[in-house]
Amino acid sequence: MHCLGEKSLSAATQALPEGGLALVCGASGGIGSALSSKLRADRRFAAVVELSRGGSPPLDLLDEARIAAAAAHVAATGMDIRLLIVATGVLEGEGCHAEKSWRQLDAHALAKSLAVNAIGPALLIKHFMPLLPRSGRCVFAALSARVGSIGDNRLGGWYSYRAAKAALNQVLRSAAVELKRTRPEAICVALHPGTVDTGLTRAFAKRGLEVQNPDTAAAGILNTLDRLDSADSGGFFDQHGRGIPW
Repeated sequence: MHCLGEKSLSAATQALPEGGLALVCGASGGIGSALSSKLRADRRFAAVVELSRGGSPPLDLLDEARIAAAAAHVAATGMDIRLLIVATGVLEGEGCHAEKSWRQLDAHALAKSLAVNAIGPALLIKHFMPLLPRSGRCVFAALSARVGSIGDNRLGGWYSYRAAKAALNQVLRSAAVELKRTRPEAICVALHPGTVDTGLTRAFAKRGLEVQNPDTAAAGILNTLDRLDSADSGGFFDQHGRGIPW
């Protein structure tokens, strides 16, 4: 199991390019909002762009035309994208539910979970990854989930969410391979943010789990991203930089 090296945050930060854009897709959610706030306070990027369904331009993962329009809006800035974080996802609600048994499987819920958790991020890759600069360090990261790990699945259940996050992981892995051919310094990874006290997980947090507030989770995510290098591209990491089995 791969684990990031013990590079200090300060050393990694000094190695990052100055300027460029940081983008947060899903910036209106609990983790996305916390990530946006920390990136704005960091000031290492020339600008932080927050994209969400209620933003301008609106970003809807179920509407490819809006994804393409948002990408065109970002491209029109003429600035290099140095960091793009996909902080979207749905576990329950919006037609999805966390199944405890195969008896609860529903075709529409499965399709909706795949649409939001895997297909939407795949379309973000289609429209935004070509905008990444061809030289210098840049990062495309998407929030996945440990429950999307097939090797780590010992409890079962949550069929649609597990399947959708496993699909997302495979999409990111394939994208990382393709990205390396034209952008050797670029990094594409899946990240497990931990159990975070947001609307997505609040109803399912169990006693004994390490439940973090969004600010703590965002700090862990950004610390992990700071310590990545191109050799880590295509990996699946938790918020502490530890590798997660596929």
